[in-house]
Amino acid sequence: MTDSSIPVFIPDLRQALRIPEKGIASRILQNDDQSKVVLFGLAAGHEMSLHAAPVPTILYFVEGDATLTLGDETMAVRSGAFTHMPPHLQHAIVAGTPVLMLLVMMK
Repeated sequence: MTDSSIPVFIPDLRQALRIPEKGIASRILQNDDQSKVVLFGLAAGHEMSLHAAPVPTILYFVEGDATLTLGDETMAVRSGAFTHMPPHLQHAIVAGTPVLMLLVMMK
């Protein structure tokens, strides 16, 4: 866990994690009692299968194109896309191109 009294500054998320050629990579940017922030890199074609978080969650797509499923709805997303998900919402992501995605979980 990080100390919530110390600020976290990352000047460019696109430089904070290398997107792998295969699979998925992640880097925890911040984690305290209130929230957890994780940067994910997904190789083209990689899938994060249907799952849910027990807390409110934000996804922000920093780079790339993907297919995002939220509950029963599936949509195309690209860099700049944002979603806020309530607790327990089933969701999945399939990277169409290499994807860099920021996950924020509110505890």
